[in-house]
Amino acid sequence: MARKRSSRSTTAFIFFAFLSIIAFCAFVPVFAPLPSLSSHPNQSRHHSSRHKKATARNFEISNDMFWKDGQPFQIIGGDLHYFRVLPQYWEDRLLRAKALGLNTIQTYVPWNLHEPKPGKLVFEGLADIVSFLKLCHKLGFLVMLRPGPYICAEWDLGGFPAWLLAIKPAIRLRSSDPNFLHFVERWWEILLPTVAPLLYENGGPIIMVQIENEYGSYGNDKAYLHHLVTLARGHLGDDIILYTTDGGSRDTLEKGTIRGDVVFSAVDFTTGDDPRPIFELQKEFNAPGKSPPLSAEFYTGWLTHWGEKLAETDAKFTAAALKNILARNGSAVLYMVHGGTNFGFYSGANTGGDETDYKPDLTSYDYDAPIRESGDVNNAKFKELRKVIKQYSTASIPSVPSDNEKTGYGLIHLQRKELLFDILNRLDSIEVVESENPISMESVGQMFGFLLYVSEYSSKEDGSILFVPKVHDRAQVFISCSSEDNGRRPIFVGTIDRWSNQKLGFPKTKCVSNINLYVLVENMGRVNYGPYIFDRKGILSSVYLDGRILHQWKMVSIPLNNLNKVLRANPIIQVAYSELTKTSARRKAKENVSEEPAFYAGHFSIDNVNHVKDTFISFRGWGKGIAFVNEFNIGRYWPMKGPQCNLYVPAPILQHGENVVVLLELESPNPELVIHSVDQPEFTCGSSIANVRQL
Repeated sequence: MARKRSSRSTTAFIFFAFLSIIAFCAFVPVFAPLPSLSSHPNQSRHHSSRHKKATARNFEISNDMFWKDGQPFQIIGGDLHYFRVLPQYWEDRLLRAKALGLNTIQTYVPWNLHEPKPGKLVFEGLADIVSFLKLCHKLGFLVMLRPGPYICAEWDLGGFPAWLLAIKPAIRLRSSDPNFLHFVERWWEILLPTVAPLLYENGGPIIMVQIENEYGSYGNDKAYLHHLVTLARGHLGDDIILYTTDGGSRDTLEKGTIRGDVVFSAVDFTTGDDPRPIFELQKEFNAPGKSPPLSAEFYTGWLTHWGEKLAETDAKFTAAALKNILARNGSAVLYMVHGGTNFGFYSGANTGGDETDYKPDLTSYDYDAPIRESGDVNNAKFKELRKVIKQYSTASIPSVPSDNEKTGYGLIHLQRKELLFDILNRLDSIEVVESENPISMESVGQMFGFLLYVSEYSSKEDGSILFVPKVHDRAQVFISCSSEDNGRRPIFVGTIDRWSNQKLGFPKTKCVSNINLYVLVENMGRVNYGPYIFDRKGILSSVYLDGRILHQWKMVSIPLNNLNKVLRANPIIQVAYSELTKTSARRKAKENVSEEPAFYAGHFSIDNVNHVKDTFISFRGWGKGIAFVNEFNIGRYWPMKGPQCNLYVPAPILQHGENVVVLLELESPNPELVIHSVDQPEFTCGSSIANVRQL
């Protein structure tokens, strides 16, 4: 279908031009700038991966055991993802993992974080993987690297860049589709030479590199797996151990492994399952003598979706399950040792039996791990696991550090700064995408955040019925009559969501002109696991009004700050820096309340540099939206759905002096227009309560 970009003056789109100013391009994930801890890895990508070995270092498999420099080695590791922790806290979290007794760190590499736009590479700030790996090495950890290209990880699209979904004809993800492999090859030609100098044989910490991720739970394309192995060997050499990880069943192992001694097959399974028959099954998929028992994902907790009870696992039960593996000379990697946070828009989602059974993940990725989201270790799970690990560790375990101090900065008064639809009258022209029918966010070039769809229809005195068969993921629908003086205020009609799609009845509206229809669609996170990962966003079907297809659409992007960079000038944030006083905020609270999407801003001061501490912002009483602190996207809030009430704000985001908070509230602000800075997390919002699981 043909589409064109046009630049025209129209009040129907003015406020979105304003929003386009506040964001980067639709492709580029943006975050508050964080200091790079190393030079750009491209500086090393042209060096050969066959580096001269500094010492006689080797890590190998023999006699169904791991061997490190000629000595038997038991992996007692944990997953800790560099992209879910601020770089300023990497060392803090790693030292806590060391105090737990771990000797190995396992981490994924999210392709979409590093290549948010085709050919645009990011290896700084949260994406500075080289510095993270070097820090692991400095602190005495070995590393198991999981470069994908698919990672799952409860991360948007399983780590794939969303721009892959805009390629025509559509590519087949996780397959031997030549068009897909072309982009994988291009990515790994950058990534793998970057990490090659950090292989164990080259003096670095990387002992193993994973091929794909739990592929046996998805497909059975052996040509795809073999191609990935060939690519990895070409860039990393023949000595590094390549491995796969699959569920501990015959079916998943048959599909997801490569038999023989080319690739080591590891397993994962439900915590508490008897490991003996699973490790015996694992042997069938490895060469004789090449099957050290390894649970590559030993689950210390579980994930939680919006609207669910908080998933928690019993500490003693989890510790006993770990002992059951280690006591049999098995190796295990705790998933997670520290979960961290899904800052920005990168949290993923799952589905049930079909793609309409959509379950988006929380902003918090605490995972009920022994090292909690804010780094706390003074908890039963950390203590119980440490007792077990201490029995099997061959090295002395450091003392346990105290929890980092957290504080609450108290009540923060907000003021409404801009109603989205008020900005219609603020600017003169914007650039829009036009199409006969709605097109996806990815096709417009909008990867994250929101997209506005605008059309119009003839007025009917008896109202109309709107039906959108397929919207991903949540749409707020408004109508307005443009013929009235300055245009009537948009009327909120209702919400259409992916998981309970229903028709909307429009109110009776008298209008001498056509009625404007606005559909504001939110991308709540792409599916990261299962058969429905090809998860495009936006309106993905025709739109029906009274049974007839509605044509002539205009799409306007509303990209907001996500990860890695911010604009030099952000008008919304600049407005938030204007003079705000508690007195005026209180006085105007009632008149500032609106059910329309709007930006709200407030500030709080930290008078002493020594008082800059971790904190949490409580959104109790608010509806649904996105929060920014000092231009840093701390994530989505949705206390009406729960269970997460508070968002974590690490101290490095804050500063001595004034700190600004900006919310994009989508539907129902707190009537008092206040939020609270508190000193602890809370997961009791909505109708959800904690659910202690024994996996």
